Amino acid sequence: MLMLALHGVRTRWVTFAGSFVALALGVGLIAATGLALAATFGAPDKGPQRFAAAPVVVRADDQLRVRTANGVRTRPLARTAPVPPALVTELAALGRTVEDRAFPVDLAATGRDGDPRAQGSDPRTQGSASRAQGSGPRTQGVEPRTGHPWSVAAAAPYRLTSGRSPAAPGEAVVTAGPGSHLRTGDRVRATTPAGATTFTVVGTVADRGFESAVFLGDEEAARISPAVDALVVHADATAVRDVVARAGGGMDVLTGDGRRRADPGPDRDAEALVSVNALLGTAAGITLFVSVSVVASTFSFAVAQRRREFGLLRTAGATPGQIRWTVVAEAAVVGVLASATGWWLGATGAPLLAARLVDAGLAPAWFAIGEQTWPLHIAFWTGVGVATAGALAASFRAGRTAPTEVLREAAVDSRTMPVSRWILAALVLLTGAGLLVTALVLDPGDALGRKAYITRPLLLIVGVALLAPVLAGPLVRALTWLPARLPGATGVLARENASAGVRRTAAVAAPVVITVALTASLLGTVATLAEAKATEVRTATTADLVVVPGAEGRTLPPSFVERVRAVEGAVAGVSRPTAVTVLEEGTALVTSEARAVDPARLAAVAAPPVVAGRLTDLDDDSIVVNEEWLTTTVGERVTVWLGDGREVSLRIAAVLATGTGGNGVYVTARNAGGAGADRIDVAVAEAADPGAVAAALRTAAEAEGTGIRVLTGAEWAAAAAPGMSDSTRAGLWLILSMALLCTGIALANTLVTATTDRVRDLAVLRLTGASVPQVLRLVAVEAVAVVTVGAVIGAGVAAVNLAGVWGALALLGVRSGVVVPWGTTGAVIAAAAVVAAVSAVVPAAFALRTRPVELAGMRE
Repeated sequence: MLMLALHGVRTRWVTFAGSFVALALGVGLIAATGLALAATFGAPDKGPQRFAAAPVVVRADDQLRVRTANGVRTRPLARTAPVPPALVTELAALGRTVEDRAFPVDLAATGRDGDPRAQGSDPRTQGSASRAQGSGPRTQGVEPRTGHPWSVAAAAPYRLTSGRSPAAPGEAVVTAGPGSHLRTGDRVRATTPAGATTFTVVGTVADRGFESAVFLGDEEAARISPAVDALVVHADATAVRDVVARAGGGMDVLTGDGRRRADPGPDRDAEALVSVNALLGTAAGITLFVSVSVVASTFSFAVAQRRREFGLLRTAGATPGQIRWTVVAEAAVVGVLASATGWWLGATGAPLLAARLVDAGLAPAWFAIGEQTWPLHIAFWTGVGVATAGALAASFRAGRTAPTEVLREAAVDSRTMPVSRWILAALVLLTGAGLLVTALVLDPGDALGRKAYITRPLLLIVGVALLAPVLAGPLVRALTWLPARLPGATGVLARENASAGVRRTAAVAAPVVITVALTASLLGTVATLAEAKATEVRTATTADLVVVPGAEGRTLPPSFVERVRAVEGAVAGVSRPTAVTVLEEGTALVTSEARAVDPARLAAVAAPPVVAGRLTDLDDDSIVVNEEWLTTTVGERVTVWLGDGREVSLRIAAVLATGTGGNGVYVTARNAGGAGADRIDVAVAEAADPGAVAAALRTAAEAEGTGIRVLTGAEWAAAAAPGMSDSTRAGLWLILSMALLCTGIALANTLVTATTDRVRDLAVLRLTGASVPQVLRLVAVEAVAVVTVGAVIGAGVAAVNLAGVWGALALLGVRSGVVVPWGTTGAVIAAAAVVAAVSAVVPAAFALRTRPVELAGMRE
């Protein structure tokens, strides 16, 4: 059987070429993503950075710690408390201390001669800055940095690369990396918590990679930010711990590698790897799915094309088992060769993939492929298993071939759907539909999760693809009804040929179904969710004007907030970003984003989707929650931990609809954990002049000199509406690109094989008087018609998936339409049609170069 399989692969290499290429690419991508995944299982131990040269660091604990029945649970705090002045004084008695104050500084360089020279944004600061709801994008020409006193620079340590240290107010030392425009002597406009000012750059230090910093004199830094965020102590660590313990809890004493907890965003590398892990895992899973589908479809069609060959073997005495083993052995041979090729492709492409992820900003700059080899072994044997599994179902059909099949000459396919395929299709479809209905009934929000909207459509796609032989015939007749009635025989012949060769039609349509359904489902779902979130933002904000800081993650100066409140005719609703944490079922700490608002003015500037209670009942002793919370009864009390770690018991004043997940929690400013205001929603009073109010707000913003922006409600909603993230976009395009590539390979392979087997039919057409261009036009029209059938089926699957998403949104109280990616889906269908037409016409053109009489006399 092995020799027979090798002979079959050699003589029918055209049939197996598509499976080989698709499987090799699939194994290559699985190997590359596997190697990249292995590199995400652990971030490198880079040690402390900001305080690498400090012996002991004292700072407030940045983790909320709650004791539960299953041990102590922790969650990050939204705001870390400062070091108490009394503790600073006590620790100073042990030895020399250095006070660190970290505060936001937004720069806009003016140069030596006063010419504007806007600074570019540093991506590292974007990752570490807190992203407040609705703060909007950063203003061009503003570079967010972090300010520190110069004395703490030695704790990193920073060393001057030019100039000198700051010696007077208004002097600064800045980090200067390769892309920085700042140099010694520059005059720099800056915004700090104390207001707008101008600094002179008197020195620069090398950028150490973990922050973009501005160092000021110690006295000036203390004036801008009086609170001590961390304290460097040059003393024995045990003595420091004793003093901190006597002062009470809430403070950490960091030494050794523990000093890394004081770095900006100490968990950012691990968090970035989680996103990369999810992206690569999804891409690998979809690649495996597409590869299995393409290989299974290819082998199924190949077996259907070889029924006379198998009939001849049965006549010669071959048993059904021997026929099955021949088909499986052929698949195994192709699988081993393709997997070996994919092994090499994956090992070669993995470093390129890692570099691309870094260049796109999806992975940290240090991300690289490690020395693990186990993903290559998994990819290799996965490829062999995929090839074998894909051919297994086809082998059973081959084994049922009767010896009389050798006598068949009919071109019309019969019994295209065995009972086993009917049963499998029904089970898969019922499972997919059942999961969707269950999610809609029990938890509509589950239908909107990334895992759900990526994996659930696969079941429906598989089920419909299994029914392709049944659906293809009626759809071909329906879609070609009009072309068949046009003058000429092309439409009629294309219709009859596609209807008669149902197996061929289904084999060509199946990969198109997969690609179109994936494209429309995934892109459509993401776009629909983005539109739904944008709709929520638009409907929940009724303010006429919205005032936001000039840079993302920043806050509005308290003096400016008071000026806005004093503007005549302006009803100002000041809000602050914070978070609250609740212990669910006694074991899980769940943190929710929250807004601290003024209850008396909330109704004038916002209209959150309230399903129970009243927003006006919100006070310092209450909270507004959403339906995702376990406790949603108005009037009941819940124990929560605020953004600064304080434990309080609050009464539920109102409950909001869940929506897409953006309807967070509302508390009052007293429960904001010390957060500053990052947004002011302004409603114009009925008797006031809107133009005058807007002008007054803009005048106040310009006087502040901090880049504060005054937007209309519509402008703010457009800027604040969440869009598709870079990681999501990259992941979707990676998935769809691989699916489209596999589709092209499967189309080309199937049509080349089918056209090669139809040379006698083409010769008969030539002998009946058809010209070569007419025959080629017929072949192209038939190929495009079959692609259209696959596109219609795929569109139907996508419509069901998008209808499920729309239904989930409706059940969650979000009234938003479905967004269909017409352009991308149309481009995918057009590309498939072009590939199909070329793959059918080219072999037909080569075959027609032979005399028709000779072609008609050819034997298999």
